[in-house]
Amino acid sequence: MQPSAIPELAHTHTRPIHWLATATALAGVVALSSVLQPGAATAAQPGAPETRSAPAPLAAPDPAAVEFPLECGPVKAVVQKKASGDLDGDGNPETVAVVHCDSLMGTPPDGVYVLTRGGADGKPRVVATLLDPKDGTTVGDFAVRAGAVTATLLGYSSPDVPRCCPDEKSDVKWRWQDGTFVRSTPAGARSV
Repeated sequence: MQPSAIPELAHTHTRPIHWLATATALAGVVALSSVLQPGAATAAQPGAPETRSAPAPLAAPDPAAVEFPLECGPVKAVVQKKASGDLDGDGNPETVAVVHCDSLMGTPPDGVYVLTRGGADGKPRVVATLLDPKDGTTVGDFAVRAGAVTATLLGYSSPDVPRCCPDEKSDVKWRWQDGTFVRSTPAGARSV
């Protein structure tokens, strides 16, 4: 073995005092770092404008919490069908309810009502009547899709037709346009 060209230096030999000094210094750094913590981190850059997230959409109005404009006498109004969706494009859902008076006999006519959340209290309220029960029709198929309400209406050609057996059928569609619901006949719809 060849001797080293560099003489051995005294500080390259470790002694217990060196280990004790290193451990003491390391303990001091750890203790100091636990006392001196940086401020809370934020995602925004300093001086950047504050961003606000959009409010969460409201829940669809519950038809059970609404009094419908329906005269039922001694019986109560019954919600036969309901569907929800954003009909006016405001980002909050409306509920469309098919309602009629509870009846033990016959086929009572339906009303179709649009509900929304109203005012500061957020309570559901009726904002539109799409089909008035006074028209004497009932609702077959019914849906809310793509901002429109579609339904199959069953009616009677004359007062002589028994109320159990409608003899007229038409498909209709309501869509919110220029601040009101506009009724139309969907493409491909047929009347009987």
